[in-house]
Amino acid sequence: MIEGRATARYVRTSAQKAGLVMDLIRGKNVDLALSTLRFSGKRIAKDIEKVLRSAVANAQQKDGASGDADRMFVAGCYADQGPSQKRIRPAPMGRAFRIQKRTAHLTVQVEERPQAVVRVPARPPESGADAAATDRPEKPARRKARKSPQSSASESDAMKATATTEDTAAPTESATKESD
Repeated sequence: MIEGRATARYVRTSAQKAGLVMDLIRGKNVDLALSTLRFSGKRIAKDIEKVLRSAVANAQQKDGASGDADRMFVAGCYADQGPSQKRIRPAPMGRAFRIQKRTAHLTVQVEERPQAVVRVPARPPESGADAAATDRPEKPARRKARKSPQSSASESDAMKATATTEDTAAPTESATKESD
């Protein structure tokens, strides 16, 4: 399986912001990932697009690669935290606030999807009506019995009739003994 990888180091963004965009393209085909990045509203998407294009070019340069970007997909992508630049901003009453200008290392990995293997029959099929009969056995025809709306209505009427006769039945022996 052909694999390509590219890394951009010290990109001026936080690893968390870059990770949000990379989650959008992970596992997708390269063409779909590129269009997703192109229409993303995040600023870091352009840097990730450059890294993705570089990873595809690296995979195409390897020996045994088909060179077909349509068969490639984003196998992995992640953003590691790089060094932070520490700056000081003046604050009221002689104080100072610290500013951290974060950087990230972006890595994108692409792989080629394996081609689907098609099974070839051992012998060519025979021509004629005999071949059709030997290829597929006949299945017996099955039919479901449908209930007509009249039969379901008569069943519900019968259920109601039995329920009313049980309610109006004579009192049992235990009820007559209690009353004595």
